[in-house]
Amino acid sequence: MPQLTIAKTILNDSSDCFVIAEIGHNHQGELSKAKEMFHVAKECGVDAVKLQKRDNRALYTRAMFDKPYDNENSFGDTYGAHREALEFGKAEYRELQTCANELGLVFFATAFDMPSADFLAGFDVPAYKIASGDLKNTPLLKHVAKIGKPMIVSTGGATMEDAKRAYDTIMPINPQLCLLQCTAAYPANYEELNLRVISTYRESFPDATVGLSDHENGIAMAVAAYVLGARVIEKHFTLNNTLKGTDHAFSLEPIGMRKLVRDLRRVKLALGDGVKHLYPSEASPLVKMGKKLVAACNLPAGHKLTASDIAIKSPGDGLPPFEFDNVIGLSTRRALEEEENITFDVLDGKR
Repeated sequence: MPQLTIAKTILNDSSDCFVIAEIGHNHQGELSKAKEMFHVAKECGVDAVKLQKRDNRALYTRAMFDKPYDNENSFGDTYGAHREALEFGKAEYRELQTCANELGLVFFATAFDMPSADFLAGFDVPAYKIASGDLKNTPLLKHVAKIGKPMIVSTGGATMEDAKRAYDTIMPINPQLCLLQCTAAYPANYEELNLRVISTYRESFPDATVGLSDHENGIAMAVAAYVLGARVIEKHFTLNNTLKGTDHAFSLEPIGMRKLVRDLRRVKLALGDGVKHLYPSEASPLVKMGKKLVAACNLPAGHKLTASDIAIKSPGDGLPPFEFDNVIGLSTRRALEEEENITFDVLDGKR
């Protein structure tokens, strides 16, 4: 059974789900808003908050960096300026790390390039996220693996060959790996989530923890993923779906995140231990709904019971109906009134 430890949280088949509130750049480049999102995420019950870190000059070609970016979700005239407006530096990360620690939240980020991975290493973050777009970026996978912290790798838009290549690249260097089933659409249609890949990953990569990066608008699919064996759930998070930015529309607002965490915690308990139990809470309803054997009519003492002498009626506070065949042919030790309980105590045990 694979086991992964992120910060002090141990993840395995018996554990709760590790819930990541993917804040990304939904903070809109505002430190105060990011802190507010951390506080609200904590109130929702999540385990971790995650940002995205890019070294934009190193990451994008000059043509892409300088490309005009004039739309309702833009924070700059060019795509590079837009990205820079949303990026946090050392001072902001230091404050946010302190904020998360005070709240008891795990704080880390997606590293989109090697300089960003090194930047995050300077903060000794407890885990690294790799985005779907970098699943084929084996140099980045190796670089992050060598840092030696748990890696959570999304596999959106991938084939099994791509997932296996990433697994084979990382595991010899760093066996602390979680593979996330993901559909890299924003939002993802529920019919394209392909949650059974979670089972496929568990079979194909038995030494890795498996999870779900969920871009679907609702919360039910994450619960289904947990039942299938996912132990990490990443869900985009916002304070308001109408805020400026491309991610807000499909991100969970606080009420949705709160319900998601609630349901994930409940489903672990609801799955139980697989042993069929009779619970004390069932006793009263089952007496009311259950059945028992009673006399169908007045019966004299010494009467040998036939099927027509026995009625099956509620409540179920007597001999259960599965004893029906076992009382036929036995004789009454005393007279029984109509609807009186038939029990072995009032019958002669000999046929």
